[in-house]
Amino acid sequence: MTRYAAVLMTTLLALPATGAVRAAEAPYGAADFARVEKFDAHVHANAPDPVVLRLARQDRFELLSINVDYPDFPSLETQAAAARALRAMDPGRFFYATTFSMRGWEAPGWADAVTQQLTEAVQGGAVAVKVWKNVGMVERDAKGQLLSIDDARLAPVFNRIDELGVPLIAHQGEPYNCWLPLDKMTTDNDRSYFREHPQYHMYLHPEQPSHETLMAARDRVVAAHPGLRVVGAHLASLEWDVDVLAGFLDRYPSTVVDMAARMTQLQYQSLRDRERVRRFLIRYQDRILYGSDLSLEPGATAAAVTKEWESFWRSDWLYLATGDAQTVEALHARVPGLALPRRVVRKIYYENAHRVFTRLQTTG
Repeated sequence: MTRYAAVLMTTLLALPATGAVRAAEAPYGAADFARVEKFDAHVHANAPDPVVLRLARQDRFELLSINVDYPDFPSLETQAAAARALRAMDPGRFFYATTFSMRGWEAPGWADAVTQQLTEAVQGGAVAVKVWKNVGMVERDAKGQLLSIDDARLAPVFNRIDELGVPLIAHQGEPYNCWLPLDKMTTDNDRSYFREHPQYHMYLHPEQPSHETLMAARDRVVAAHPGLRVVGAHLASLEWDVDVLAGFLDRYPSTVVDMAARMTQLQYQSLRDRERVRRFLIRYQDRILYGSDLSLEPGATAAAVTKEWESFWRSDWLYLATGDAQTVEALHARVPGLALPRRVVRKIYYENAHRVFTRLQTTG
């Protein structure tokens, strides 16, 4: 073989590899949705209906269902039973987080009973513990004072979660829109929620703590437990500004955040500065979990659940993984996708959850 022929052959052999590299670097497309392994780290499966398992298998999702002390949901016992039943049906795809009731929290022995309950729940398969916004915004002591999350009476509970080696999923506060009048809110989904839940619309309750007060209390708990992995649910209630959220992540390296029910706030910001939001997600690609906040309630039909979950999941995929534009009704706008790099998408959609919830592979 002549030297020219050898060089030509080497060049030709290199061409397919170069093409493969370019294809790997290109953003995902809409058609890749059902081909990529994904993890939804924030759903609420409150009924033992296998429809969500069928849908998850179809769309290549694993699920983390979060039990929460929310009065609009079934009882905590019902939520826990549904989670255990679904996990038994598909233990490789369905996981759950436990929680605790604040009922009787001022009574002697309450913290001991809760820590024992959480220990048993984790031993039984729970991979995390949830604390909800009722701590800080609803629960009051005998004198009528709101219970703050950094109250010393809660410390034994957080200490025990730390000892158990599972993350604390913390939903403290509300989106910043909560402290604004309805006509000043940035997204229609927030307007709708707070119109329907005026008890949580802080603009109507100036006697309640400010957003800053609630965030500061949450941050004190994070600082007091540096070994505890804290998942800031709903972008840690700092969804309104990715730069503010970046500051939180920088201050507390043990924290991660999930995106549940806050995608429209990211989209609102990216309509004004797409690259700022994109840079944030790339920079913090190891600290962000995909989550939807979708729920399955008793009595829901399989058709309705499938339509809602499938539509929601595919819309989020278009925004994060592709460059495609879509109409976002909550913003009355066409929102271009971020076309995040494939490696970033794989982390946000799958790898980070498996790193954060380390017991996913050990709860058989």
